[in-house]
Amino acid sequence: MGQIIMTTLKKSFALWLMAMISAFAMVGGAFAQVPEDGAIGFQEAVTPVMEDLVWFHNWLVFPIITVITLVVLGLMIYINFRYSEKRNPVPSKTSHNTALEIAWTAIPIILLMIMAVPSLKLLYLQDQIPESEMTIKVTGNTWNWEYSYPDYENVDTIISNVLQKEEAERVGKPYLLGTDAPLVVPVGTVVKVLVTSNRNLHAFAMPSFGIKMDAVPGRINETWFKVNPGKEGTYYGQCSELCGVEHAYMPIEIKVVSKREFDSWIANDGAFPGQVALNGAAASTAQANR
Repeated sequence: MGQIIMTTLKKSFALWLMAMISAFAMVGGAFAQVPEDGAIGFQEAVTPVMEDLVWFHNWLVFPIITVITLVVLGLMIYINFRYSEKRNPVPSKTSHNTALEIAWTAIPIILLMIMAVPSLKLLYLQDQIPESEMTIKVTGNTWNWEYSYPDYENVDTIISNVLQKEEAERVGKPYLLGTDAPLVVPVGTVVKVLVTSNRNLHAFAMPSFGIKMDAVPGRINETWFKVNPGKEGTYYGQCSELCGVEHAYMPIEIKVVSKREFDSWIANDGAFPGQVALNGAAASTAQANR
């Protein structure tokens, strides 16, 4: 019996220690912009919303979960030891304990009240879009993403397709995450995103941004993000709704550039200097040749 208890304690402590290390690593931004094998934490937060999500998880929800888990584990070990048949040959017939019943009712209520204020504040932050500086329309197709820039008439609609494995390896992008045409946005800019779909239910999700919005046919949903200054780079996400047979082939690639680079991209009709703009028609042809 003692050996079983010690083994259980060791395993529980090891799991708890791994989770704590992961939580503190997330605070320090140890994870990259893509999923990592064996990782159990969030990707690096690069927007105010995601920073608040990480804080809410690491410093409020996770400690509460840890304490509850340890307390329940301790109670289970104590009960198995103290009230075993050997130590308690005549079991109690107690069926009512006022103090315990008040405690196990009041404690969860108190914990929920503690979490309520920051949780509602976070929900408000996600839902209320601040005054936006630009708008992007995202449409889920069968089976790719379509991006348009209604504020810039010279930029054609962009169809973003998954890269085949050989092509992804050639250009140095992760397979099933890299695309042939990323969504390009400027850093430090409030971007309003209009999300819809042509046929299937999809979900536009970017872990590092803290956004996940359903794409519903016949309906336009709104979300927003603002990438923090100094966080230029390429970020990857995926469709997060089981949308059909090619659900796994709908990655989302967002390239965050400086405002000067973005202005140059816009001036070049949706292409960086030295590149040719890939409009919707060309991308549709590429998709048809897959």
